[in-house]
Amino acid sequence: MADDKEREGTELVVTEFHKKIKDAFKVFDPEANNTVDVREIRNNYQVASKGELHDLTAEVLDPSKRGFLTKEEFVKYMTEEGEPFSQEEMEEMLSDAIDPESNSIRYKDYITMMLVDDG
Repeated sequence: MADDKEREGTELVVTEFHKKIKDAFKVFDPEANNTVDVREIRNNYQVASKGELHDLTAEVLDPSKRGFLTKEEFVKYMTEEGEPFSQEEMEEMLSDAIDPESNSIRYKDYITMMLVDDG
């Protein structure tokens, strides 16, 4: 019985997570067909600022506002949610993202590193 309640709680969290992700990307999916064309984003939308990306990441992936994700959390989100990354993609991403001392990803620093400032 406790397992059922725990499972229901987990399902609710996952459902809420999916809703937040869908809501965040509605602006990039005007046809509501659950696809995003990167060329369309580049041509038609102003790319979010570093601050906006940080806020979105914190809201969706780090609701307790710790400022980081553990390696395990990061891998889980990137391989189990949405379009999963391959093992090779994950290893490449982790090599850039992971802080070897804390074994965590400080997403504000990672977002800053990943964004190219056009000037």
